[in-house]
Amino acid sequence: MQALQHFVSPHRNTQRVTELSEPTPHRLPDQLRPNIRLVFVGTAASTRSAELGHYYAHPGNRFWRALHEAGITPRRYQPGEFASLIALGIGFTDLCKTGAGMDHQIAAGTFDVPGFRAKMEKYRPRTIAFTSKKAASLFYGRPSAAIAPGRQARDGSWPETFVLPSPSGAASGHWTLEPWRELAKWIAA
Repeated sequence: MQALQHFVSPHRNTQRVTELSEPTPHRLPDQLRPNIRLVFVGTAASTRSAELGHYYAHPGNRFWRALHEAGITPRRYQPGEFASLIALGIGFTDLCKTGAGMDHQIAAGTFDVPGFRAKMEKYRPRTIAFTSKKAASLFYGRPSAAIAPGRQARDGSWPETFVLPSPSGAASGHWTLEPWRELAKWIAA
């Protein structure tokens, strides 16, 4: 819903009503540092995550539970603690830093794959984990159906890459913890 602003011109005795766009949802800050152990990569912040300013913040999202159950973190963290995971060598980013919502609500032109690639080349993480096949398909330029979950084929000097089932409650029909466990074993090695 757009807000209306009543405007009175100081120069003439005229009035007009103008529409003001809603503010752009808060984009989540990257949590990256050089040579980080693991970076989780989503498509874009959910509406709830953008409102709260925390990654994977919707109560129906399995991300934080999966991290702990797979053995990636020593305890179950809460969304508001995401910034503290940098101390564990775990970072976060999204392919779209300007939009928020479900994947189908994000404008196709806002996914910044070259920008993401530049960040990964700058920070050189050991491992990248896409948190959905959609995010991986945008990166690889292939349909989601052509991408299998789990560890991906090595691509030269690019970091080891995993594709995880989306932890979103909206994708519960495709949920399995196994690729998350595979990732946990890899980063523990």
